Amino acid sequence: MANKKIYDLVLFGATGYTGELTAEYLARAMMREDFVWAIAGRNPEKLERLKKRLCSINPDVRSRLHVIQADIEDQASLDTMAKDAKAVINTVGPYIKFGEPVIKACVTQGADYADLTGEPEFVDAMISQYDEVAKRNKVRIVNCCGFDSIPHDLGAYYTVTELTQGLPADALAANPVKLEGFVRAGGAFSGGTWHSAVHAFSRARQAQANKRNRPRIPESTRQVGSVDFNLRFRKEINAWACPFPTIDPQVVKRSARALEQYGQEFKYGHYVQVKKLPRVLAGAAFVGGVFALAQLKPTRNWLLSLKPAGQGPTPEQRSRGWFKVVFIGSCNGRRIKTQVSGGDPGYGETSKMLAESGLCLALDRRKLPKSYGVITPVMAMGRSLMDRLQQRGVKFEVLESAA
Repeated sequence: MANKKIYDLVLFGATGYTGELTAEYLARAMMREDFVWAIAGRNPEKLERLKKRLCSINPDVRSRLHVIQADIEDQASLDTMAKDAKAVINTVGPYIKFGEPVIKACVTQGADYADLTGEPEFVDAMISQYDEVAKRNKVRIVNCCGFDSIPHDLGAYYTVTELTQGLPADALAANPVKLEGFVRAGGAFSGGTWHSAVHAFSRARQAQANKRNRPRIPESTRQVGSVDFNLRFRKEINAWACPFPTIDPQVVKRSARALEQYGQEFKYGHYVQVKKLPRVLAGAAFVGGVFALAQLKPTRNWLLSLKPAGQGPTPEQRSRGWFKVVFIGSCNGRRIKTQVSGGDPGYGETSKMLAESGLCLALDRRKLPKSYGVITPVMAMGRSLMDRLQQRGVKFEVLESAA
């Protein structure tokens, strides 16, 4: 693993919907940062067409962008790809089906890794299988680098840091830190996201069984749990707060177990904001119906046919997208309200977050925490990634603060 790396960054799955958006972002990023990179996938003709289009965005791409043929079913090609890269971005999902070979290549060949999975089963499996060897090899394997879960993980980190700044260590040790995140967003989703969700629903029971059978990995002595909370109207946000069972709370809690500023006792609650109660009920009914239909192969295939993989929202639809995540935290009589906000959550900001994560891993290595293994965005990149995103238009701000 002492080999000299040819590429700062490799984007695997570059010709997919999210892959192309990420490639376009990286082509524009070359106007402000100097790096050598490659787009990778199984179809060289598609890759060459993409490279030609990227050259029309930024002529400098021609001399610093390479094409790599690599196939998820050819481990040797993935190993070669990872051996030559400082960091690999992987956009090929569903990750539970296609993600492990790329992580295996990165761990064994010494490349840092970022993806945009929101699949808890996949993340749990990768922690179990690759965390220890990644630590030994000093490799960062970072899942959830899109809207799942960058705004929530970095937003919680930002809020807790602002909340506990200047608090004596003994006060932080003696008083619990309580944090709640409230999500609002508008935007369309792609076929890939739809397919990942349907597959995750279909594997829900199997995923729970697998989780029970895996050995638990102790991450710290800190007490980390959930805020006890049911659906109700919250005056602080002027909306109904509905518990939101995404991967985000899992990611936030893993960061809390690892970092001292979250305190000795940390509790987190994660919710979606809805202005009107009937929308909450309609949303719950829709999710319940999709979950039920995903359990049987014929109805699951019908669901998958509704939105083909590789299909996504138009540029006009993406331009109308937005997100806001409000955090309310308290500790030792202090109280704080913050907000993380940006544009289209599903694709515009997700491709930005993923690309900046890859650039952060590749170019900011000397500034990053000495944290390795299968880890969260905050554990891997922390303040460096937050600074990058703030410079690119993702806002982190304190709305209210009281001692």
